[in-house]
Amino acid sequence: MTPSTFRAFVVDKQCDNFTAGVRELRAADLPAGEVLIRVAYSDVNYKDGLACIPNGQIVRSYPFVPGIDLAGTVVESTDARCKPGDGVLATSYGLGVSHFGGFSQFARVPAAWVVPLPAGMTARAAMALGTAGFTAALALHQLEAHRLTTDAGPVLVTGATGGVGSVAVALLARRGYTVAASTGKDEAHDYLRSLGAGEILSREATSAASAKPLEKERWAGTIDAVGGATLAYALRTTRYGGSVAACGVTGGGALPTTVYPFILRAVNLLGIDSVQCPMPLRAAIWQRLATDFTPADLNALVMREVGLTALPEVTAAILQGALRGRVLVALEA
Repeated sequence: MTPSTFRAFVVDKQCDNFTAGVRELRAADLPAGEVLIRVAYSDVNYKDGLACIPNGQIVRSYPFVPGIDLAGTVVESTDARCKPGDGVLATSYGLGVSHFGGFSQFARVPAAWVVPLPAGMTARAAMALGTAGFTAALALHQLEAHRLTTDAGPVLVTGATGGVGSVAVALLARRGYTVAASTGKDEAHDYLRSLGAGEILSREATSAASAKPLEKERWAGTIDAVGGATLAYALRTTRYGGSVAACGVTGGGALPTTVYPFILRAVNLLGIDSVQCPMPLRAAIWQRLATDFTPADLNALVMREVGLTALPEVTAAILQGALRGRVLVALEA
């Protein structure tokens, strides 16, 4: 049953006045959708940080509830695929961008966006993974579809202390790969080793410019959450026939590379998009996250668990690169 009012984190911008904080909402304030969900957990992603500042260019209309991920229980549904009491999750599409998101005790979303919570996976575990974990898992799924195997050689993860990078390290280790992690945070080396990284590379080593179109073959594959010069490094150091899964742009959108990794080493550049990923593949990846892709210790990925009132601090920190791993948002009263 939906209470008469519930709490949500709302951003608003009227002329030059921007506000962000916890408000009381009613069910009538929620956007259209076939499924009403009592949200148990959300999480914090870089997009959420952008949604919580006045010039983030994420939110399309105000007032707005950010949060690109949510997990909880169906309360009401007009779609036969979702029944009251079902455990579900929703990520991507317009959630937290053009449609009210997960920073709310209740959310109403289109049924086409809803994924049944896999058997054995809790709402908390789903949001310990969230979009970041889904993206990392999709990247690994595609790498393995392009012949990456545990005996092919080491796999590099760039931006390894971020949400995608942290989960990628843990997933690869869980699958038995030899993992190298790149980071600019010296204090995070022990954390990355605890997730399964066997080698730590500096950010400088994996983003330095090079006059050589190809360098020594090192990596059987890479999950790159950085882009820019770091993606160029990964391409020119990938072994013959290897693949690079690109899923981030924190290092910039330009790609200073040549065609030589592709035509002389048969390197594959795989684009990873979590937002419009087709639902059959989306559901299959979440099923793998509940089974053979489950990190050995999900709690090791969780840096903090916070409530709605802490969101201004946490979203500011993620934009400053001051977080590592995952931050959960608990919504249940």
